[in-house]
Amino acid sequence: MQGKRIVLCASRKLEEMTALIEKQGGIAVIRPAQGTVFAKDEALIEEIRDAISEKPDWFIFTTGVGVETLTDAAERGGMKEKWLETIQAANVAVRGYKTVAALKKIGIPIVAESDDGTTKGLLRSLASFSFAGKRVVVQLHGDTAPTLKQFLLECGASYTELLPYQHIAPDEDVLNLLYNDIVEQQVDAVCFTTAMQVRFLFSFAKEKQAVEPLCRAFNEHVVACAVGKVTAEALSEEGVTRIVAPELERMGAMIVTLAKYFGT
Repeated sequence: MQGKRIVLCASRKLEEMTALIEKQGGIAVIRPAQGTVFAKDEALIEEIRDAISEKPDWFIFTTGVGVETLTDAAERGGMKEKWLETIQAANVAVRGYKTVAALKKIGIPIVAESDDGTTKGLLRSLASFSFAGKRVVVQLHGDTAPTLKQFLLECGASYTELLPYQHIAPDEDVLNLLYNDIVEQQVDAVCFTTAMQVRFLFSFAKEKQAVEPLCRAFNEHVVACAVGKVTAEALSEEGVTRIVAPELERMGAMIVTLAKYFGT
């Protein structure tokens, strides 16, 4: 990694990752693309109430923290028992081991589970079920799930999203700097630690109608590095074909894996 310019899109653990990059001989470039995350309160309670009234046939949960936030919000709204009864009366599918753990903690049985923690794995597990005319509520972390939504709608399901968290995009100047760094090949790699960072960058590029140069830069010149499977999947969905990711889904492992990649 000697002399390589490595972009960090994260908003946390920047000092630790910068130190790791510098230890490998690289140069850290800070471009925080995470945006601002905040939990919804009254609006979320109303959305839970609407979901209970809808009496869904399916719930699909994608994050453990989302499960916990929804349960806490239902309790604040005085309807925790009804919320849990509504989930238990439906079929439940999940993505991710943390999501499984959060549901088991509140006694929710699971009928379908992603085999690898990704949305694609979740779709494989759902392929044997019929969704024609079914009401499906999907819990997301704040990120969209275009492939999951498309799958359900094409299967004839009605689709409702529950987003316990909202994300406000980072400053446009930061995204513009990041975009230009990549397209002009001013950096050697970009490290993404969440799928939201990927979405914000590509949404910015789409608004500029300039996605193709971004994908081309990633696929030919600048290495896209993802902290884990979900983030890598988000890059793949946007058209990035060359992605470096660690086996162990941790920020430190990501930097070490990237250093090994440059060493080959």
